[in-house]
Amino acid sequence: MIFLLFSTIVELGRICPDPRDAKCAGWTPHDIAFSVPKDGVARDEFRSESFYAIVLKTLPPCSVTNEELAEIQKLFPANKVFATRFGCEGSDEAIHYTNINPKVGFIAVYGGSTAAEARKFLQQVNFTQKFPGANVRKMQAVLVYP
Repeated sequence: MIFLLFSTIVELGRICPDPRDAKCAGWTPHDIAFSVPKDGVARDEFRSESFYAIVLKTLPPCSVTNEELAEIQKLFPANKVFATRFGCEGSDEAIHYTNINPKVGFIAVYGGSTAAEARKFLQQVNFTQKFPGANVRKMQAVLVYP
């Protein structure tokens, strides 16, 4: 009896965590940037690598404004602040995030590529005393193709 094992290599997009980096340009103000393939292959979706975010607050879906994100971004200039707009009326948003309740809106900030980095960054977030209940969440960004 012969068994053949097939391995599938799954490519994941590299996160661009620093909004000041020119390589991160071209994304909406509320999305975290990540590399996507430019190979012309049809896909249903493409995922980023896993990363850790600090969920700063939850709120009703579709209620986050770009002005609010910009104000929070000033607090953490080297770490991208992002939010979900997936499924919002009048939005052609194609990014959603894993490990988040899709029925709830959120604002988060990139915390790091490891849990230890995220826990350390959470201390900085907590030091601001602006986000009670902020917590670390491992997630991926998912680009859904039309």
